Amino acid sequence: MKYISLIGALVIFTAGCSVTPTDSVDDQEAQTKKVLIVTGIDHPAHNWQQTAPALSDVLREDMRLKVDVVEQPEILASDEVYDYDIIVIHFMNWEKPDPGPVARANLQKAVHDGKGLFVLHFGCGAFQGWAEFSNLAGRAWDPDMRAHDPRGPFNVDIVNKNHPITLGLDSFQTDDELYTCLAGDREIDLLATARSKVDGKDYPMAFVFKYGKGRVFHCALGHDVKSINNPPAAELLRRGCAWAAGLTPVSANLN
Repeated sequence: MKYISLIGALVIFTAGCSVTPTDSVDDQEAQTKKVLIVTGIDHPAHNWQQTAPALSDVLREDMRLKVDVVEQPEILASDEVYDYDIIVIHFMNWEKPDPGPVARANLQKAVHDGKGLFVLHFGCGAFQGWAEFSNLAGRAWDPDMRAHDPRGPFNVDIVNKNHPITLGLDSFQTDDELYTCLAGDREIDLLATARSKVDGKDYPMAFVFKYGKGRVFHCALGHDVKSINNPPAAELLRRGCAWAAGLTPVSANLN
């Protein structure tokens, strides 16, 4: 059963043009990774119909990333999930059940066995009631915590400049929601933080870790199209996706 959208089909064609005619088939396969953006439901404050295409466009600036956008989270309950190198959680099952136990098992197994995982913004709230999700995502939305500062500008501080994702990246300004609602105690490699204007505390904005054989990149940014398209934020998202997919992150202007 195929869930791939028309956007995804066009993206496959576009991304497939990234390799040069002199590359061998093996070289082409080594240079590209298949990305599955899972979206389709979210909190009413999050317009996934706009943010999913914006995120896809940002990721496709790294021509090695071949992106499909799927608007049915139920794809996670199918074997198609294993056809991808990285899964992007860009949905939150607000007032709806999550995709179910098969989807949970597939996602956990895929990442544990070596697939990448990229959790974006309120993707931290997917799979409410599944205890393992906070471990799989590194941190998860806790509805008992304050959700975020009022939407507005804040500084994102790159706190680890030696990681492949952040190498050469500077701290930057963004206009977004500063999440203060992530809970969990898994050991993570913190890449970026932001200081709340409400309580003066620093909160994780981007971090990574290994889950079994898989790489996980979690970024709390990305509330809307404006925040996703902010150039330094877009660079962080793109590099993080590439790293979690098993590639060496590069700047967009080098592709």
